[in-house]
Amino acid sequence: MPSRITCEVRDWAPVTVVRLYGGLDLGTMRVVRTVLDRCLSTQPDALVVDLAGVAVRDRLALSVFATTARRAADWPAVPMVLCAPPPEAAKWLAESTVARVLPVRRDCAEATHEARRAVAPRLRARLEPVAEACRLARELVGDACARWNVPGAVGPASIVLSELVGNVVRHAHTPMQVTLTLRRPYLHVAVQDGSHAPARAGRPDLRAEGGRGLLLVRELAERWGCVPAGAGKAVWATVAAN
Repeated sequence: MPSRITCEVRDWAPVTVVRLYGGLDLGTMRVVRTVLDRCLSTQPDALVVDLAGVAVRDRLALSVFATTARRAADWPAVPMVLCAPPPEAAKWLAESTVARVLPVRRDCAEATHEARRAVAPRLRARLEPVAEACRLARELVGDACARWNVPGAVGPASIVLSELVGNVVRHAHTPMQVTLTLRRPYLHVAVQDGSHAPARAGRPDLRAEGGRGLLLVRELAERWGCVPAGAGKAVWATVAAN
């Protein structure tokens, strides 16, 4: 008989808690991944996954949590904590790569406490797809880096975020949410827009502000990527925070 799993999502600001109930195997892990990805797209400050109600039927299915944690570390740059795994699952987690990627705690209270302590400083702004958006994005970077005392990140982060915003202005033509998050050793920048068209590095438009293209983002950022988010996508990048 195939396994079934249900996911209960609760927003206990600033932490989102996902409680799983049922059997976890290679089939139901897809459901779990979809729910966790949907939670990440709302950009919570932290994410806790409670396994108290789960029967793990295939230890390989536990890899869904490592995959999600790696994604969460890049975008939306949030801490993630597992808690309350059944005894056998706890043993498997300790023996797997999952334990090296994210912490595992004995109960939800302990995990929520740790997640709250790990919440990273964050600034957000809503921008319209107009020419001055690039300038406003650079000002936001300057404000964030001064507030968080990371002056060395101002230059590269300003250029990277300006390019990401400029890409929305030129191509997506939708309002956007700009987010800066400090999770040392990186400053994470992200732009979420209302277009599903993927961001690709192409020929730069040197006539436009922020028009040097994603090729420049690729050169200056430690990492960058594009993921589906909400009604559109999020393009994120990380630069060294020093």
